Amino acid sequence: MDALFFAGMIVLLIVLFMGIEYRNNRSFQKRTLEKIYQGYGRGCERKYGVEEMSHISMYYRKHQTDGQIDDITWNDLHMDELYQQINTSLSAAGDEYLYYRLRTPIGEESQIMKEEALICLFMEEEEERHSVQRVFYRLGRMRKFSIYDYLDHLDLLGERRNGKYLLWDLAVFACVGEMALSMPVGTVLLLIVLCHNLIDYFKEYKEIEPYISSFRYIRGLLACVEEMNHRDISGLAKEQMRLQECHKTMRGFLRNSYLVISSETGTGNPLEMILDYLRMLFYFDLIQFNRALTAVRGHKDEIDEMITILGRIETAVVIGEYRTRLGEGYCVPKLHYEENRESFLRVEELYHPFLKEPVKNSLSIRRGMLLTGSNASGKSTFLRAAATAALLAQTIHTCPASSYEAPFFQIYTSMSLRDDPSGGDSYYMVEIKSIKRILDRAKGENGRPVLCFVDEVLRGTNTVERIAASTQIMKALAGGRTLCFAATHDVELTRLLEKDYDNYHFEERIAEKDIFFPYKLMAGPAVSRNAIALLNMLGYDEEITAEAEAMAERFLACGRWE
Repeated sequence: MDALFFAGMIVLLIVLFMGIEYRNNRSFQKRTLEKIYQGYGRGCERKYGVEEMSHISMYYRKHQTDGQIDDITWNDLHMDELYQQINTSLSAAGDEYLYYRLRTPIGEESQIMKEEALICLFMEEEEERHSVQRVFYRLGRMRKFSIYDYLDHLDLLGERRNGKYLLWDLAVFACVGEMALSMPVGTVLLLIVLCHNLIDYFKEYKEIEPYISSFRYIRGLLACVEEMNHRDISGLAKEQMRLQECHKTMRGFLRNSYLVISSETGTGNPLEMILDYLRMLFYFDLIQFNRALTAVRGHKDEIDEMITILGRIETAVVIGEYRTRLGEGYCVPKLHYEENRESFLRVEELYHPFLKEPVKNSLSIRRGMLLTGSNASGKSTFLRAAATAALLAQTIHTCPASSYEAPFFQIYTSMSLRDDPSGGDSYYMVEIKSIKRILDRAKGENGRPVLCFVDEVLRGTNTVERIAASTQIMKALAGGRTLCFAATHDVELTRLLEKDYDNYHFEERIAEKDIFFPYKLMAGPAVSRNAIALLNMLGYDEEITAEAEAMAERFLACGRWE
């Protein structure tokens, strides 16, 4: 009687412990979700680890196609930083798909309008938005890795069979049977077998441990797909149907992965501790892992498709949140695709999204722009603002301007270059290779025109050759269906290229030994210089600055150095 009472008390305590844990988890989730809902339109303060961006880029690297934003352009525009500014995803699927979307410009009106409809759905329908946010919060992330770090390497595990595990399980029962005949002998044999099983278990488990997190994520993915399919979300009927079809193909994985995943989610529950020892001694989770592995290997495409669909949905929520955060500081761009239509770009109140108090500029242009101006006057920032606006217009259909109209472009930049010691290339070699890729794309047969941005053409070589080569390169970029924005300090180019490019400039104002930059785009070439004036303002000897100014004036007057 006492034994039954004691057993009942243990069961009651276990149930009570589990109930308290469940209530605490539910309360924490409710508070977290409420914070997420209230934070819509305010961004987030997420910190990114050193290697995190490389894992976030895995979906993109798995789905690389022609026409995506290349590494040079991505780095020139500091897109990792802009991605982090935009991203408010709650799941790894959202993280990775947003990165992919920002590197994959859309080239068709029909596709971009589908994305726009999805963005507007979650901006306008709060209940629908909260519904999917709950799903993505439940999905979460994979700690330090991407699911694609493992999906492509499942074959490295080789053929895993359960025969030997089952054989050692039979050995345990055989030893128990021997104990009925001879307790001392059976006990010794049982201890030997159990010790073998424990040692062998940890050896085998170490090999598969890195894949456990990916299996947990796949189970979470399937749970979220099931939850998504239970929700009636307008405009997502096709996506929900396809998710359901993919889910059905993964039933074998769901059956065979529970023990594997639950062994990794211990919470100190006494019942779980007992089950842990049974798993180790009888290889339960290793046997189930091998069965689940077979199911995953046969359905990698379905897993990828579910991640794609869920990632696309969450990215629409994130874009809507970013628009809400920008308030009136964005527009929905007007984009068109007509093969024989003249290339042009028209933008009003353009600014760079990194700037807290930006000076906005407007532009309407049908041929290339040659941009001149003094140091620090705003040339590079303007080029980046225009390139970023074009990229965001064609990827997340959201532009940091009051209006934007242009064709669907192929976008390339050559701006923040540096020499490559590892590859043995000097700055000049890196630069000409970078520009060559733009020239090659401009000559291609792709139907979309090229929009390119070049900061300081051929700055890595001497003046005479730079001006001569720059003139011919810029003329080549002015032909065909290419729209080129280029900044230069070489005022000679404004005259040499005036038949091919519109001249614009930024200027500075110097007053009372101080310099001021209005950052307003002005028509025509620059007529002022500030490099020598800055030397004077920083306290260089007057003899140096006066003679430098005199030399510059003599060169401008006669065209040669004396």
